[in-house]
Amino acid sequence: MRHLCRIMHTCTDQNARTVRLPVFPPQRIVSLVPSQTELLYALGLEREVVGITKFCVHPPEWFQEKKRVGGTKTVSLEKVAALRPDLVIANKEENDRAQIEALSEHFPVWVSDVRDLPTALDMIECVGAVTGKFEAAQTLVAGIRSAFSAHRPESGAYRPRVAYFIWRKPYMVAGGDTFIQAMLEAAGFENVFAAESRYPEVSREMLRAYAPELLLLSSEPYPFAEKHLAEFQELCPAARAAVIVDGELFSWYGSRLLQAPAYFRQLRENIC
Repeated sequence: MRHLCRIMHTCTDQNARTVRLPVFPPQRIVSLVPSQTELLYALGLEREVVGITKFCVHPPEWFQEKKRVGGTKTVSLEKVAALRPDLVIANKEENDRAQIEALSEHFPVWVSDVRDLPTALDMIECVGAVTGKFEAAQTLVAGIRSAFSAHRPESGAYRPRVAYFIWRKPYMVAGGDTFIQAMLEAAGFENVFAAESRYPEVSREMLRAYAPELLLLSSEPYPFAEKHLAEFQELCPAARAAVIVDGELFSWYGSRLLQAPAYFRQLRENIC
């Protein structure tokens, strides 16, 4: 585990930043990332977490009860300050860099950088270490590894060519250097846009040129639903199906990873 420090009042985040904690374990935590908020819940930090974002919908009781400090990219620095955190949990991609730098001037901010399953598991163990819940984090990581091993696609199995849509108007898909790409591979799919960077905008002509067999419409961040299926079949008529998929299980990189492998296996069985 590359980022774990044994000196608990000082640790290193996934961006090689040194984070100094005034209190260990931290007693007042603000989480700015939905999947990491759910992770903190799984680690048993009910009392310690005092603030979350408006997108931290899991667990539902926290969404109802915890103070909200804005969106992931529209954090209210004043609301965070009012909560007097001794630890803020953030993410390189999901949060605004300028806001994180501003918060870091006043509070310890631990920033994750999750690109694939290994860095997700590293993040879980590091968050466990920085919050005083390392043993619980290790147990969770062991469970996730076991789940992915049990539901791994067979070697040489058919891998459908897919396009994974995250947005509509404009149409946007997941490219190769994303956590979604790593999950698509784990699920047994071939991303036709794997050579593209991040979340490219795509046209009807591009779709026809890349020729995906299946169109996967994510339930988030755009709320794709059954009413959109006909639109996408018309957009790419050569594809044999358009399917709504659970975006949280493809893009959340915390404790929800426990559920992902079984969901991926069922999805393959249903559409392959």
